[in-house]
Amino acid sequence: MVKNTELIVMLAHNDYTVKNACEIFEQCKMSKAKLWGLKEKGLPFEQMKYLYAYMKECGKLTVLEVAAYTEEECIEGAKIAAECGCDILMGTIFFDSINEFCRANNLKYMPFVGEITGRPSILKGNIDKMIDEANMYLEKGVYGIDLLGYRYTGNAALLIKKFVSQVNAPICIAGSVNSYKRVSEIKNSGAWAFTIGGAFFENIFGKTHPYQIDKVCEYIGERNA
Repeated sequence: MVKNTELIVMLAHNDYTVKNACEIFEQCKMSKAKLWGLKEKGLPFEQMKYLYAYMKECGKLTVLEVAAYTEEECIEGAKIAAECGCDILMGTIFFDSINEFCRANNLKYMPFVGEITGRPSILKGNIDKMIDEANMYLEKGVYGIDLLGYRYTGNAALLIKKFVSQVNAPICIAGSVNSYKRVSEIKNSGAWAFTIGGAFFENIFGKTHPYQIDKVCEYIGERNA
């Protein structure tokens, strides 16, 4: 089990970056969250590049999560991440071409596993097969795995618990983390990180972004202690 589980704040709703992402980050840049991310769609490239640079100036680790499924779309997302100087590329269906691109461009690659469709993404598949898939990607040199745990059409809690226990790498639980119960399940599983995007925009954890982010960080901090 990892010692500390991290929150990745996604400035996205329904798997698209929100138009006022820059304004929201400005309001929240002094919050406790260290990791911040965008989606590959929803914001013009130049705005993305500016915002990522500003996040880095503020000492944040940066993530681009790509909710795409063809090799062409996925490699385009990887190129955006590299041009924006991101630390981590999450998502995409795994392709050797993307893995090679990430290794050549100093990007930590965390692809999806399982059968994924739609936007917002839905995950289907056999748990044991997803574990085998993840371990095959790790043998090929990926940094970790982006697991759409609560977008799973089966038993999400079982998937997360079993997957994290059998895949020895950083695992991010992404999508539909919308309660403290789910945050606790993730922490207890030993996952490295989880994303929250839509739940913050829906004010699930409070009335404002800064308040919600710090409350979730404090919550996991208490359990990290």
